[in-house]
Parts: sequence; C-alpha cells; structure tokens
Amino acid sequence: MLVNHFRNRFRIALNFANPLNSESIKTIPPEAFPSERKASGRLGPYIQLTKPRLSMMSVASAVFGYFAAATDGNSPVFVSLLMGTALAACGAAALNQWMEAREDGVMKRTSDRPIPSGEVKSSHALILGLGMSILGLAVLHWGTNPHAMLLTLGVLVSYLAMYTPMKKSSPLSTEVGAISGALPPLLGYVAATGSLYSNSLYGWILFGILFAWQMPHFMAISWMYRKDYADAGFKMLVHVENGFNRSARKSLFYTIVLIALSFSPIWIRGNDVSIWYLILNGILSAYVLYFAVRFLSPNNQDANARSLFFSTILYLPVFMLLFALDRYL
Repeated sequence: MLVNHFRNRFRIALNFANPLNSESIKTIPPEAFPSERKASGRLGPYIQLTKPRLSMMSVASAVFGYFAAATDGNSPVFVSLLMGTALAACGAAALNQWMEAREDGVMKRTSDRPIPSGEVKSSHALILGLGMSILGLAVLHWGTNPHAMLLTLGVLVSYLAMYTPMKKSSPLSTEVGAISGALPPLLGYVAATGSLYSNSLYGWILFGILFAWQMPHFMAISWMYRKDYADAGFKMLVHVENGFNRSARKSLFYTIVLIALSFSPIWIRGNDVSIWYLILNGILSAYVLYFAVRFLSPNNQDANARSLFFSTILYLPVFMLLFALDRYL
C-alpha cells in the first residue's frame, strides 16, 4: 500500500506540470492569498512551503537538547546542527505538503497552501523537499556525527513514510507523528555528546517531554478542526465513537505524564535543582493541567479546546526557558 501511495504521488508530480489546469487540486484566486505571502514576492510561496514557524520550532527543540547535554560547546558542531536541522525540517514540511496536496485543497484551513492554491507546482515542491532533506542529512553527517544524521533520517522516514499515509487509516497516527516531533531534542543531545547512550538520561527525558506535550496539543487541534479532517478523509480519535471523551481523557493523561517528566531532574540532579525551578515549574504545570481538566467538560467544548491549545503553545517555550536557566545559572 505504501509503495502504491508513493507511486501515485510521483505520477501526480509528473502530470501536474501546471496544477492550475488540474481538476484534482482546488485553485484559490490570487485575491484570497494571505497578504504576507503576496508581499514576499515569488519566493513567498516556496518559503511558505517549508512551514518556517513549525520548522524553526524543530530547530529550537534541537538547540534545547544540545545545551541540555551541558558540554563545553563546539561552535562548528552547533552551527552544523542549526543548518542541518533547519534544512531537514524544511524539506520534510515541503514533502509533507506535496504528499497531501489533494487533502489540503479540501480543508478550509489549508486550502490556500502553495500547492493547492496553484502558486507552486507539485513537481517543484517535490524537488525542493528532496533537495533540502538530503542536504540537511549531509550537513549533519559531516558537521556533527553519523548518529545525529541517522536519527534525523529516522525522523524523516517516520514522518513521511509512516505518519503521513497513516493519517488516513488510523487514529494512532497521532502517536506516530508525536514520535517524529519528539526526536529533535534528542537529536541535539546526540549532536553534542556523539552518542545515544551517554551517561545522562537528559536526551531521552527531553524526548519524553516533547512526546507527551504533543498529545494534548494535537488532541485540541483535532477537535477544533474535526470537520476539516473528516472532509479530507483523515482518521482522528475525535471521529470514533465517544471520540470527544476519549480525546479529552488522553489529553489529561499525557498532561500528567508531561508534568511528571518535567520534575524528573529532581531524581537526576538531586539538590542541584533550584527551588525556583520547582516553584515556577509547579505554577506552569498547574496552569496547563487546569486547561487539560477543563477540556473534559461536555460544555463549551470548542472554547475549551482552543484554551488547551493556546496553553500548550505557551507552556513549551516557558518550560524550555526555565529548564535552561536552572541548568546553567
């Protein structure tokens, strides 16, 4: 099935020399394009194709993992990590949009993306995505170490060959996608230490934190856009029987796991963990837990989903800052 999926995508790429002439991809008129994309000229759609905000989040997570290793630092390795992760993340985003061009054209919130809108040819997106991904792997291999490169290759394979096609067949795709999204901090850790099995467990703890964080984040998104996902044929947990309650309970469970992991430095570093980290992390944990609990309510489901979504958006950078400050100050 996976072979057929990719064969069909390559056929589409070859046939859609001009996607504006294709009936299978919805075309959006130029006046409907977001103003910031029109202002950025010809390169704007290609930049949008790489999902720069999401890709930079992957880079930030990798940097987080790098400094969590508490090494003396190595400027060439660090720069290579930044470049390689950015290229691989941008390439994966472009390939993901290439693979899901039809589905993006169906969903209201994604119908103005570069391929379904006709701003970027499908074949161009494929070439850009492959080129950036391969270049990113090369930079990581030669600039950091082979372990970091192989870990990034694992991210690309799990994200593109497993998560993306699985979204149309099983609600478990969320967990598979969360594995891909949780690997960047471990990548940064491995780039710094040169090994997956260093003496410290921090790399794997950060992986667990990012994995757990994504679950309430994406459960909230899937509820907010449940109709869009259904129209595109994506199988989400919210679409199964008793889907809302199951999604809300899963969000709460993983929020509790997230909080437990955020306090794990106590068992690793003991008295080296500052009282300020414990207090501030306690406040931050209570904040996100409140919205996860509120998501369980059968009342105001859409509003509660949005609140949980935004609370997770705030949680992650604040936690990273607290973790870094406690580690180095």
